[in-house]
Amino acid sequence: MMEGWQRAFVLHGRPYSETSLLLDFFTENSGRVRILAKGARSRRSALKGVLQPFTPLLIRWSGRGEVKTLRNAEPVSLGLPLSGVMLYSGLYANELLSRVLAHETDDSSLFFDYLHCLQMLAAGNDSPEPALRRFELALLRHLGYGVDFLHCAATGLPVDDDMTYRFREEKGFIASVVIDHYSFTGRELQALARGEFPDADTLRAAKRFTRMALKPYLGGKPLKSRELFSRFVIKKIPGKPLPEDGSAG
Repeated sequence: MMEGWQRAFVLHGRPYSETSLLLDFFTENSGRVRILAKGARSRRSALKGVLQPFTPLLIRWSGRGEVKTLRNAEPVSLGLPLSGVMLYSGLYANELLSRVLAHETDDSSLFFDYLHCLQMLAAGNDSPEPALRRFELALLRHLGYGVDFLHCAATGLPVDDDMTYRFREEKGFIASVVIDHYSFTGRELQALARGEFPDADTLRAAKRFTRMALKPYLGGKPLKSRELFSRFVIKKIPGKPLPEDGSAG
């Protein structure tokens, strides 16, 4: 059955046979879809150079199995201009979606969260971290990861700015005098609830939380985008350690 046109982005692609591409798309209404683009690598293909990450596309496909067949693809606009740290951060967002999203799960709101993340990265602000943290939180909501940032799980009382709360998996945040990797201040939890990170402390807290929350979905396999980013940093500035601002995840 021929599907209708959908807005989409390429998440990942690899060569298939001599002239084709096997692509993972993130689509507006069908989520992550694996599609075979027959002949897309041939010299005469109209799709040559079009099926690239970060290029807004309109696509349609056919097929009922896990792997569909691409029928048409048209760029909506030029690719979003990502380079340097922003490029590796975009690749990180793509890899997250490829790793944790099941095939063909509909959530159009997540598509627009992803689009907004790319737009913020393309705007070239000082740090990619706020955009990445908001996107990670949106992805966790899509995955059904529910957590109340605004109330103590033990008492039900609103979190206090100056108190410390320790995260307990499957329970939530509980007031505690223990300060460790699992501890967050009430102020940091309120920032997480709003998705707004006004300073370095709240950004670091957001990164700690999203890494903890995403770990079960990612498993033990390392993220390739982070490995690529570390090589980029070493090549660019030999001897410089990875930044603490959460760049590229």
